[in-house]
Amino acid sequence: MKLHLSSVLPMAAATLAVAQQTFSNPVLWQDLADLEVIRVNDTYYYTASTMHYSPGAPVLKSYNLVDWEFVGNSVPELIFGDEYYLNGTSRAYVGGIWASSLQYRESNGLFYWYGCIQSGEMKTWIFTASDPAGPWTAQPPIDECFYDLGVLVDNDDTMYVAYGRYNISVAQLSPDGLKPVRNEVVWVDPVRYLEGARFYHIGSSYYIWLTKPADGQHVLKADSPWGPYTNRTVLDRMASPIPHSGTPHQGGIVDTPDGDWWYMSFLDAYPSGRIPVLAPLTWDEEGWPHIVTDEAGGWGKTYPMPVQTDKTVDAAGEYTDSFAGPRLSPEWAFNHNPDNSAWELGAGGLTLRTATVTDDLYSARNTLAHRILGPKSSGTFRLNVGNMADGDVAGVSIFRDESAYIGLRKEGGSLKLVAVHDVLAPESAGWQTTSNGTVVATASGCSVDLSGVADGTSDIYLRIVADLHPTFGVEADNPAQLLYSTDGENFTQLGPDYWCHNRWQYFLAFRFAVFNYATKSLGGSVLVKEFTLELVE
Repeated sequence: MKLHLSSVLPMAAATLAVAQQTFSNPVLWQDLADLEVIRVNDTYYYTASTMHYSPGAPVLKSYNLVDWEFVGNSVPELIFGDEYYLNGTSRAYVGGIWASSLQYRESNGLFYWYGCIQSGEMKTWIFTASDPAGPWTAQPPIDECFYDLGVLVDNDDTMYVAYGRYNISVAQLSPDGLKPVRNEVVWVDPVRYLEGARFYHIGSSYYIWLTKPADGQHVLKADSPWGPYTNRTVLDRMASPIPHSGTPHQGGIVDTPDGDWWYMSFLDAYPSGRIPVLAPLTWDEEGWPHIVTDEAGGWGKTYPMPVQTDKTVDAAGEYTDSFAGPRLSPEWAFNHNPDNSAWELGAGGLTLRTATVTDDLYSARNTLAHRILGPKSSGTFRLNVGNMADGDVAGVSIFRDESAYIGLRKEGGSLKLVAVHDVLAPESAGWQTTSNGTVVATASGCSVDLSGVADGTSDIYLRIVADLHPTFGVEADNPAQLLYSTDGENFTQLGPDYWCHNRWQYFLAFRFAVFNYATKSLGGSVLVKEFTLELVE
């Protein structure tokens, strides 16, 4: 069950209604990169990259392009290889779902998701659904990589794919949309690195929307999907609306029912990851698009609302999840594919049984992660750990290639609360673990009464406060605090601040994560009763 914190604040809701004549960028301060936005009648859908998280390729829904609700995931399981299961021999960090494409086909009422998975045999995988909330069904993959693809369902129902980098190609798909039947290179640029294709047929022209990472946007225009194409620059190093973040780029364009056009891009906002920003588009007499900028020529901080509508969504933001429903909210994802026999939802919340015997957080199955709400927020988990077994480690992490956690270690009959910094799996080691971290602080029975926590008669609350305001291109200044409470009201920081780095190479942002693994033998469990996500001043 999800309870939005604003639902108990009627004055805030009234203020929001007035404010909805305009909106401010970013439209959603969460890590949702490589996005595509489509419209089906009066409803917009949004997809994004998720890499090694499972389920993958979230689907968000909106009626106004500003308020977005997570409704499902296009890829229910990462079926691309053994490395996606944390099987003890291989891992898929920074692999999996990169820039993919979501489209709707009116002729058969199906949503299609396509994505090249850059591991193993480099295939393009396809999933379909009649409802974007699912269930989604895997189709036979295409035995070639349509890199950074964008899918077009043309006016005559023919399906095309634009894809590639440097050399941009177009493939026509079979009538069922599952196989290529024609494939041609339509653009060659040996100088500029262009990728991130989106494909449109607008009026009498075809457009391929391309990014020059990570500071430019280009568009190719032709009278036929096969060209010849002409290139124009849409933006080049345009100023961002968010201080210390990168240039808005990539993403795609979409129209409203009234015929207005908007461009949803993302910007590098590390350590917040890559977050979406929205701006209106105009078209000149020759059919070329132009971004409506602020007075200084930059991407605007504030614009008029794209759509005025009475329809609303259960918009992502601050909320409390009591894990009371029949399935996990689509805002959650496991680090790699989970062991589904080792977790379950029940009347009391989410049970996480130990699924791995390891001393390595990055190898532990069933670590469950949630995006962090920027620029600064807290994630608070209410846990009952009375069923932990000897040698088990359970807790809450700020999770990335450099991680920290606050957790409980069961040693014989005693329980120790620890703060651990610098759990490392760096790029220089191929994302393999080089450090299981350093204990920087402990709290045991002599300093805090954990007897009720240990026997399960009382709960413990573990909280991480993460300041992820963008420091992209400047010195990182992003502290996180690890805190605990035995009453849910009074929290104590354990250990010093943990400093989050702002490097982009892992691509994904830090996430809040809850974990439970064994170091001796399986059999223990913890109960996650509640999670609360709140913005922090």
